[in-house]
Amino acid sequence: MKKITMKDIAEMAKVSKTTVSMVLNNRETNISEETKNRVWEIANKYNYIPNSVARSLSTKRTNTIGIILPDITNPFFSEIARAIEDGAGSLGYNVIFCNTDNEEEKENRYTQLLISKLVDGVILISGGEGYQSIKVLKDNNIPFVVVDRHIELEEEHYGVYVLNKEGIRRGMEYLYNKGKKKIAFVKGPYGLKTSEERFLGYRECMDLKGFYDEALVAQGDFTIEGGIKATEEILSKNENVDAIFYSNDIMACAGIKYLIKKGIRIPEDISVMGFDNITLASFFEPELTTLAQPIYLMGRESCKMLIDLILGNPIDKNQIYFETELIVRKTV
Repeated sequence: MKKITMKDIAEMAKVSKTTVSMVLNNRETNISEETKNRVWEIANKYNYIPNSVARSLSTKRTNTIGIILPDITNPFFSEIARAIEDGAGSLGYNVIFCNTDNEEEKENRYTQLLISKLVDGVILISGGEGYQSIKVLKDNNIPFVVVDRHIELEEEHYGVYVLNKEGIRRGMEYLYNKGKKKIAFVKGPYGLKTSEERFLGYRECMDLKGFYDEALVAQGDFTIEGGIKATEEILSKNENVDAIFYSNDIMACAGIKYLIKKGIRIPEDISVMGFDNITLASFFEPELTTLAQPIYLMGRESCKMLIDLILGNPIDKNQIYFETELIVRKTV
């Protein structure tokens, strides 16, 4: 059987195609309840699915937003994506997810793809500098909100972020109060503002105490593999490390696994601290002490901001910054 069309429904219901369109799109009209029920009964019986592309040509909207993520395997991004999807669904919007694997070329390609799919707006968590993606969005007049990874732009833009440097300072103060002095730090990927802010918070604290040592710093990349490699590097360069502060939870969990395999007790021998408070942090053993980002709230707020932009609603603040919260568990 061929796919049922709006014309077919109109013929079966003995009404005009315009009437069917008004009923199925829930437009306010003087159509009788009897006619509405008849149209819906036929549409449901034959599982009619409206052509969203055709409808968008007349409404100029698809009620769809795009989300560009750098690494869906990282629980931080999957959790924030879930929050965005929940927020979009509650406001009547659908979501298209794009995973870039932290590759700028892939990010640019997905940005163009989303525009070609007529999305109403985009939430961007860039895996790189993000400038090209934003240029393409601006050139095509697509509303966008930047989340988590701050992008330096000359023009005013909309974004939802966390206070990274302040969060690291809070964590460092907690470690100092526990008597830690020789604190190693695992950085995030090169070129990310987020990574720079977190490292700067660490360096400023260590400089202030007179404890800073280049050998205590290892380059990471926000991945499991990066966490293991950085931990190995720190142990090979230093003796009697008091604590290791990882700039995200995934690397911290990987580091814990490596330390335990080496027979190092946590926290008796080395304390461990992370950043993010992904769900895994509370299930991992030992449970991870970390700086919590309000992940779900950040996702919901970014979605609300984007849809307000799409609809032309007033927005109180162009950029929202959330504070972190110290979550004390068992690794310090």
